[in-house]
Amino acid sequence: MENLKNYKLVPTYRNSFSTGFRVMKDNFLRLLLVTLVLVILTVPFSGSGFNFNLDDLPHDEFDWNWLFGDGLGSLFAAGALGMLGIFFGLIALAYAFLAAPVVSYGGDLIFVEAVRSKKPNFELLIRGFWTNYFHIILANLLVIALVVMGFFMLIIPGIIIACRLVFVSYIVMDKKLDPIEAVELSWKLTRGHGWKIFAMAITSFFILILGIAMVLVGILPAIMWISCSFATLYQSVLLEKEKPAEIQEAAA
Repeated sequence: MENLKNYKLVPTYRNSFSTGFRVMKDNFLRLLLVTLVLVILTVPFSGSGFNFNLDDLPHDEFDWNWLFGDGLGSLFAAGALGMLGIFFGLIALAYAFLAAPVVSYGGDLIFVEAVRSKKPNFELLIRGFWTNYFHIILANLLVIALVVMGFFMLIIPGIIIACRLVFVSYIVMDKKLDPIEAVELSWKLTRGHGWKIFAMAITSFFILILGIAMVLVGILPAIMWISCSFATLYQSVLLEKEKPAEIQEAAA
């Protein structure tokens, strides 16, 4: 497909947010739908309000006292409900680590494609399940492990690692690299851009707060703008790093 827009791609704080806003505006309805799907699918059981309280249940339907006695009946019911809670907790945990990252990584690539002036392809949200599924899952686990280890080292190393690995999801989906290669390339691409990424993260926090303050109406546009801005930074840094190679090929 031919490019519809030619965006200015310069790896700076200001250009990332300004160009990201233009990308969001040019693809608003499609990216709004993508963001809505991402929010729904990457927050499993949010707002479900599971609260296993024996006092809220009809006692006659869960009355085991006739078989176990007063104390054992209540204990049995509490244990059964506790096991049910654990079951749903394990499902939510499995979803968070084995399914949600695929959708999230696919969403990141959709925003990158929008920055590249390509029509957002909704299939990318689930394509990872049958293409590079294990790379996505392992890369997500590796990033989480590295960031957590960094936070245990007086927090600051964790912030540094999180900033330097911010491109891993884009790289896994865009370049089809394995987790180790994606981490190494993200570390290489973000060299010299750490403070910029950190500043963008802080700004993104306040953008989200502003979106929430607008009676939640602005939360989706806020997420869209942030996603477009980081996708813009990724594409800008990618072009900056690849430009010397392109010049050499053209001169040859």
